[in-house]
Amino acid sequence: MFHIDELIIYRNFENGDVLRDLIEVTALAQEAEDIHIYRDKVFSAVNRLIELSGVYGFKGNLWQDYLTLLIVSNENAFSRACERCGMSDGTLKRLAVHDFMIFRELFCYDFKLLGEICDASVFEMLLNYKRVEGSGRAFNKRIRDCICELSVALARSRGIDEFAEYVIDFYRRFGVGKLGLHKAFRILEGEIIPITNIAHVRLDDLVGYESAKKQLTDNTEAFLKGKRANNCLLYGDAGTGKSSSIKAILNQYYEDGLRIIEVYKHQFRYINDVIAQIKDRNYHFILYMDDLSFEDFETEYKYLKAVIEGGLEKKPQNVLIYATSNRRHLIKENFSDRDDWSGDVHKTDTVQEKLSLAARFGVTIYFGSPDKKQFQNIVAELARRDGVKMSEDQLLLEANRWELNHGGFSGRTARQFIDHLLGMQ
Repeated sequence: MFHIDELIIYRNFENGDVLRDLIEVTALAQEAEDIHIYRDKVFSAVNRLIELSGVYGFKGNLWQDYLTLLIVSNENAFSRACERCGMSDGTLKRLAVHDFMIFRELFCYDFKLLGEICDASVFEMLLNYKRVEGSGRAFNKRIRDCICELSVALARSRGIDEFAEYVIDFYRRFGVGKLGLHKAFRILEGEIIPITNIAHVRLDDLVGYESAKKQLTDNTEAFLKGKRANNCLLYGDAGTGKSSSIKAILNQYYEDGLRIIEVYKHQFRYINDVIAQIKDRNYHFILYMDDLSFEDFETEYKYLKAVIEGGLEKKPQNVLIYATSNRRHLIKENFSDRDDWSGDVHKTDTVQEKLSLAARFGVTIYFGSPDKKQFQNIVAELARRDGVKMSEDQLLLEANRWELNHGGFSGRTARQFIDHLLGMQ
């Protein structure tokens, strides 16, 4: 009989209801006169197991994949320590090994009794689940495959020491929990929530802007190597690729430990709480603020200033702030700010107050609108990549007509034009 209530390190599983229900039914059914009264509870647990497999893209032995998911997702003292520096022998490891002995027994769970309650063929299918690729929405195919490979390795482990080493190695290579298994996050009432659907844009997809992209990658690579790096402000004209560049560096450097947390203006009050959650993790985090700007009446920028450099607590070395904006100085300025007759006794202080936020971004990168020739080069390159079948003269003629009615020269306008052509083909 399995005693999951005897687990010491591994508790409070996010998706632990399937495990609890199946173990509970097994215990009750062993002493019940009519085991079929538990059919509904068994089928309900099976349904949740299949739904999880759809979310994570599992195949093969769904039960063992599920147990492996519980192990790699559970943030605890042991898993976080392994994430940071591996784990040598010690009390914490010995306590974890105690739990792994229970997990190893669960990997060999005998579904015979549950098969008698409902249908043995159901569990035969679950233990040899054939999945059609592309039929689900795996949150990350690479990590999904690593979890499935770990599941097979754990099932085949020749002893508890080998079982433990497989788990420790996974934590060391990929991390643990939502911060290890996802790329990007948003904030909900102070809690960090994974974003599962990320645009797979790459820096090479952004035509031109080579100098701007190099500034961004140089700063990001220094950050990931533990060297000195600066907060970045990407500013300039609309539709020039500022936000796409941030998404692209996430995709490019995710495997090097880069993670991004999206923060909106009304959430600035949560930033210190968020930093407290991520400062001791073995990843590098960018707090991403898209389309950042402030009107005169908005005072959130004062809080952001304190977070960036002004507070007593030093910002962790694994956290940077990247922002995009159409405004170079972020905060709306008026001519009255510089007018000697504005009524402001200390007008210089007012100006400096509004400029000081942008000054706290050590790297500022300009993204300007392309001229006509550059716009045509962008259109021609995107058309080539996407296989648009049209003569170059006709392509550029249609592109010029399109931009007149769709926002002028910009990379976004070029992308929309090419998408229009692809939709018409």
